[in-house]
Formats: sequence, structure tokens, C-alpha cells
Amino acid sequence: MIDKKKKAQIIKKFATHENDTGSSEVQIALLTEEIKNLTEHLKTHKKDFSSRRGLLRKVSERRKLLKYLQRENLESFEELAKKLKLKTFKKAEDVKEIPTEDMEKELEETEESES
Repeated sequence: MIDKKKKAQIIKKFATHENDTGSSEVQIALLTEEIKNLTEHLKTHKKDFSSRRGLLRKVSERRKLLKYLQRENLESFEELAKKLKLKTFKKAEDVKEIPTEDMEKELEETEESES
């Protein structure tokens, strides 16, 4: 759990407007802090499976919120990821297809048939 002071600091830092406590950015920042705390806890208490389950739930929730934010407001998503130092991956449509041997053979066959 995050203490009240730390939580208030995070909300103030990531709020999009003055009374903002529930925007995606704030929720993601709070979840990130909780994930860090749980990760540290699990380093010393390796057999605490209920905390591990809670950690996985928080990671899943953060992932969903990040997907939503990326879809709805890409600029805000990139800024938040940079501030929180989160690893981000390109969308599948942005990644170029890696050629395989079959694709290379097909390409050669089409080039031969054209000439």
C-alpha cells in the first residue's frame, strides 16, 4: 500500500487538471508505484503467493489502462511512459513483416515469371 502523502504527491504530479484523481494517467502512475512496492516485498518474501497474485492483478490492470490510453491519446501515452520509464512496444501493424524463406522463394518466382 502507498501511504497518503506519497499517493497525494503522485496524484498531483500526474493529474491532468486541478481536481483530477481518476484519469488514466493518475491510475497508471498509482498502479506503477504499487507494483514497485509489491516487487520489492516479493524479493524478500518469495513464498507470499497472495501478494504475487495481487501483483499480477495490478500488472494486468495497468496493461489494460495503458492499451486504452495508447488507443485514445497517443501523445499522453508516450509522455507518461517516458516519465514512468516504462518499456513500450510498437503496435503489430507498425512492425514490418520479417521475410521468411517461403516469402523469399515466392518473391523470386514472381520476379522470374515477370521477366
